[in-house]
Amino acid sequence: MLLFALGFLLVILQPSTGQFPRVCANMQSLLSKECCPPWDGDGSPCGELSSRGSCQNILLSQAPLGPQFPFSGVDDREDWPSVFYNRTCRCEGNFMGFNCGECKFGFSGLNCTERQVRTRRNIFQLTTSEKNKFLAYLNLAKNIPSQEYVIATGTYTQMNNGSNPMFRDISVYDLFVWMHYYASRDTLLGGSNVWRDIDFAHEAPGFLPWHRAFLLMWERQIQKITGDENFTIPYWDWRDAEDCGVCNDEYMGGRHPTNPNLLSPASIFSSWQVICTRSEEYNSQQALCSATSEGPIRRNPGNNDKSRTPRLPSSADVEFCLSLTQYESGSMDKRANYSFRNTLEGFADPQTAISNPSRSGLHNALHIYMNGSMSQVQGSANDPIFVIHHAFVDSIFERWLRRHRPMLEVYPAANAPIGHNRENYMVPFIPLYRNGEFFKPSRELGYDYAYLQEPAVESFQDFLTPYLQQARQIWAWLLGAAVFGGVVSAVLTRHIRACKKKKEGTSSEIQPLLIESEDYNNITYQSNF
Repeated sequence: MLLFALGFLLVILQPSTGQFPRVCANMQSLLSKECCPPWDGDGSPCGELSSRGSCQNILLSQAPLGPQFPFSGVDDREDWPSVFYNRTCRCEGNFMGFNCGECKFGFSGLNCTERQVRTRRNIFQLTTSEKNKFLAYLNLAKNIPSQEYVIATGTYTQMNNGSNPMFRDISVYDLFVWMHYYASRDTLLGGSNVWRDIDFAHEAPGFLPWHRAFLLMWERQIQKITGDENFTIPYWDWRDAEDCGVCNDEYMGGRHPTNPNLLSPASIFSSWQVICTRSEEYNSQQALCSATSEGPIRRNPGNNDKSRTPRLPSSADVEFCLSLTQYESGSMDKRANYSFRNTLEGFADPQTAISNPSRSGLHNALHIYMNGSMSQVQGSANDPIFVIHHAFVDSIFERWLRRHRPMLEVYPAANAPIGHNRENYMVPFIPLYRNGEFFKPSRELGYDYAYLQEPAVESFQDFLTPYLQQARQIWAWLLGAAVFGGVVSAVLTRHIRACKKKKEGTSSEIQPLLIESEDYNNITYQSNF
């Protein structure tokens, strides 16, 4: 009871991170297309009087998009968030938030000047107390309404272009479920027509940065509603697992004794209600998910279609994926070959990196294996396993970043599917984040993974790999240079010996044993290698 009371108190005092700020979900803000709320610290918009930020026009990327979405002006998510707002807070320095009232990820303190790095740990290495606290935090988030954010229940057109706002309250946990749905939903084209080949969070380069930002925001929300500033998301290391090791009542919920598609009544998650799972119904009604309850979490791990997902991912699958040097390739969607992103996401074979959307590997394999709420993209975040699963996927992304040390320019700047170019803002986040902002090592964003901190041979190998790969690329040149150097060295040696013999034969003077200091200082060693 104390935890719940504390949570309700803190949620009133602390802002949350999500979709539409409550203070901007009104007719005035929508008609003016401005979302620049005041910062409580000084009462000025975006904390401008305290030099935290200012209200600015949104700068949209003009880079060309890929051919996957052949429409324009039919989806509220195009050029996010310009359909709703074209002026928002632009924060300075280490300040962040829809009103510049928070610190950027990785910073803390009154003026956001203190660096911090927290550690995410394996869920099986938590103490019983830590594990129970994590489960309680999840349940708390499911039952506490978000005080700072609301969700849209209609499109901008259905809102009469802003004159009829359509928003509603939602719990902190379900806010993130809804955001995941909203980013991946189909485009409503009118009548009964929809466009399915669109996703602002999957099947393209932004998959990993989007979910990295999503987890960071979710993690911060738990820290706020509980007052536990040191909380981090645990991860589930599913490599080489023979079954769902977290699918029991001690962790994420066991199987129901009489209905294998439901959770055990002994689990706190058995009482959870899912939202945003009926995509076909929304499409037929040309409506958005309104976050109404749609029944309990469904999960039947292992009883999935084996022809699509024959097994859970192996360590070998992960290692092969990490060996891929290209972050993205080709069409930059689920048909991309030899793409690290597409292989980790699970649309390419984890043993060949050749695209095969009919099979599910790595990330996708876990979703399909769960055989329930987690197996449908738009509603997958309803199952709390989603969080610990994606934390481990993010750790693999982190290993790739550390091994290959890519420049920001490696992330595609143009021609990616809609919403996935480097400078595109991520849908549906407010405050605004660009895809490229999360294509960086996790420590720069304030967190690390316990198993990546351990000094091991694997870590040393990860350190050497990029240099060895560069050496392979220029080995022929190096070999040629070595041969040439050897020839030059041999010629010079013969020449020196010949000169020495000639000198010895023509001079009877005694040569000095040491070079005079003046002559020594004039000698230089130069390499033409």
